[in-house]
Amino acid sequence: MGVQHEPLVSVVTPVYNGEEYLGECIESVLAQTYTNWEHVIVNNRSTDRTLEIAREYAARDPRIRVHDNEAFVRIVANHNIAFRLISAESAYCKVLGADDWLFPECLEKMVGLAEAHPSVAIVQAYRLQGSKVAGDGVPYPSTVVPGRDACRMWLLPGAPSILGAPSATLYRADIVRSRDSFWNESSIHADTEACLEFLEHHDYGFVHQVLVFYRLREDSMTSFSVSNQTYLCGRLSDLVTYGPRYLSAQELDRSIRAHLRLYYRALGSQVFKRRDRDFWSLHRGKLASMGYPLSAGRLAANVAWYPLGLILDPRRTAEKVAERLRPRFRGTPSSRA
Repeated sequence: MGVQHEPLVSVVTPVYNGEEYLGECIESVLAQTYTNWEHVIVNNRSTDRTLEIAREYAARDPRIRVHDNEAFVRIVANHNIAFRLISAESAYCKVLGADDWLFPECLEKMVGLAEAHPSVAIVQAYRLQGSKVAGDGVPYPSTVVPGRDACRMWLLPGAPSILGAPSATLYRADIVRSRDSFWNESSIHADTEACLEFLEHHDYGFVHQVLVFYRLREDSMTSFSVSNQTYLCGRLSDLVTYGPRYLSAQELDRSIRAHLRLYYRALGSQVFKRRDRDFWSLHRGKLASMGYPLSAGRLAANVAWYPLGLILDPRRTAEKVAERLRPRFRGTPSSRA
């Protein structure tokens, strides 16, 4: 694409207390080989230098716009504020976390795929997550699959990790504008829900290239999700809500049964970690809300299964012990590591 033919891309960065990495995030947008973009930064009442840093960059480049919220809002609500601020002329919307950054060809590659395939509403790519490449993608060399097929891949047992990961996602702007709150503010996994919602009538695109660096931090929403294993109830919610759209009755029943087995196995292991009341209240409430109340008998059976599994698979047990001990010999990490 020549510069004069590049459609406008709105890069949106909702941020709260992001001074440590925000400059690196913005610099990665400035370094894009694709030049027709705007960067909308939404400051969520930060108490550090976030707003000052954002405004310094905006003063230097008119493509950068800064919005300062009047009141603090939750993280998904802050994303929705950012979505509502994209320009009316934007053809695409690219989410970029304030902790993350884009490789220089990110926008060029993602927009290029979407422009070549007008039926594609959502484009994703591999991401460098810490030191590991993450995201399963669609089978190579395919780059475009029907949205319904992508959703089926996500919902069936053994699903590849092809949905979610906001910083590795490009949306066609018309789906972002199609409703006032693009993401469901009652869900911690609203990004995945949006994919399942809009891919019913659109195609899914994937760039087989690492285009995003995704940072993991102890105080991030991703770390909270991993620690509290909210992906377990999130996947069950996906099955209950969207399974009837994409799966046959038999497939849905089989998928829910398979996932509940994994769910209870995971919960059984958590008993030995002495999780607090909030953890159990979260999962008890989520299971009940979806019509699958927590079964004490099933949980007890999986509590018994967990140590048996360790005995029957000593190699895996040794690896887990080694992994737990390894940080003790790395020295004390910094508070922001």
